[in-house]
Amino acid sequence: MKLGIIITQTDPETVFNGLRLGLYSLEQGDVVRIFLSGKGVEIDKISEEPFNVEALAQQVLDAGGRFLACGSCLKLRNAEGSRVCPLSTLKDQYDLVKDSDRVITF
Repeated sequence: MKLGIIITQTDPETVFNGLRLGLYSLEQGDVVRIFLSGKGVEIDKISEEPFNVEALAQQVLDAGGRFLACGSCLKLRNAEGSRVCPLSTLKDQYDLVKDSDRVITF
């Protein structure tokens, strides 16, 4: 299955659960792409125990997951891309939705 996950918020527990689903799907052999939009592009700043979002995002990357981040949303925050938040476009989000078998939002 090709799973598209869209994360639009920074609530630590919600983002953690979205990443957990992504990692589990990767472990099942699925293809996972995660698009960060709106507040979701602030994923690098989420730091609240017991939700180690940074470590889990790295596990998703290590397992073959791919992150994309809304370039306009990053620019509004005067932020640059990163490994977890690579600068992406609306076309990338469209392609994620178009090419995924399932899309879920958090």
